[in-house]
Amino acid sequence: MNTPLTADSKPQADLQRLKNVSIAVYALQAATFVLPITYFVAIIISYIKRDDAQGTWLESHFRWQIRTFWFTLLWIVLGGLTFVIVIGWFILCANALWFIYRIAKGWLNLIDDKPMPV
Repeated sequence: MNTPLTADSKPQADLQRLKNVSIAVYALQAATFVLPITYFVAIIISYIKRDDAQGTWLESHFRWQIRTFWFTLLWIVLGGLTFVIVIGWFILCANALWFIYRIAKGWLNLIDDKPMPV
C-alpha cells in the first residue's frame, strides 16, 4: 500500500542528502575566511535547497544559514562604513566572532540531528 509522502515524512535518503548539503553549506561558510567567494556560493545553495527541506527539521538549518549570511553582510557593511572611526574595528571583530559562533552552533546541532532554534 503506497501512501503519499508529506513534507514531514520525507524518505530517510532524502533527509540524508539534505543533511549533506547543509554540511557543505556550513563548510563553505567556514571557508569564507580563506576564500570569500565561497560565502556567496553557500547562500545560493541555501536558497536553492531550502524548499526541498520545507517541513523537516533541516529547514531550520537552511533558515539559520540564510539569516547568518544577511546579518553578517549587514554588519560588514556597517563596520566598513565606520572603519575610519574606531567603532568599525569593534563591529568587524564582533561580527567575525558572531559568524564563527553561528557556524559552530549550526554545524554541531546538525551533526547531532537537532533543529536550530530560529
